[in-house]
Amino acid sequence: QMQLVESGGGLVQPGSTRRLSCVASGFNIDKYSVGWFRQAPGKEREEVSCISFNEAKITIAPPVQERFSISRDNAKNTVYLQMNKLKPEDTAVYFCTADISTCGGYYWKTRPSDFEVWGQGTLVTVSS
Repeated sequence: QMQLVESGGGLVQPGSTRRLSCVASGFNIDKYSVGWFRQAPGKEREEVSCISFNEAKITIAPPVQERFSISRDNAKNTVYLQMNKLKPEDTAVYFCTADISTCGGYYWKTRPSDFEVWGQGTLVTVSS
């Protein structure tokens, strides 16, 4: 069974740093694009970042482009989201997802609900 488990969320102060992890089980991520999405209270889910299977394609959403980065360690079957200079507006549940489609491609952008596997999410709350 394909599973993704996120971790690293919690209550953090504005301006701080946090790293989220997404660990896969039941499959190897080395052929999959992996992405991070987030959903803030009362708002729609939005894509934060994605990374292709070979790291040739990486996308970062404009609101976090200067502060967040994504990386992967296929040997550990894990993808990371490094979040720096966190702001209250970054408060959200962060989900990771994996799909065989191309990171940033048409299918990736238009059919995220059909991706092969989603994690349960980890809550990040940015507040003083």
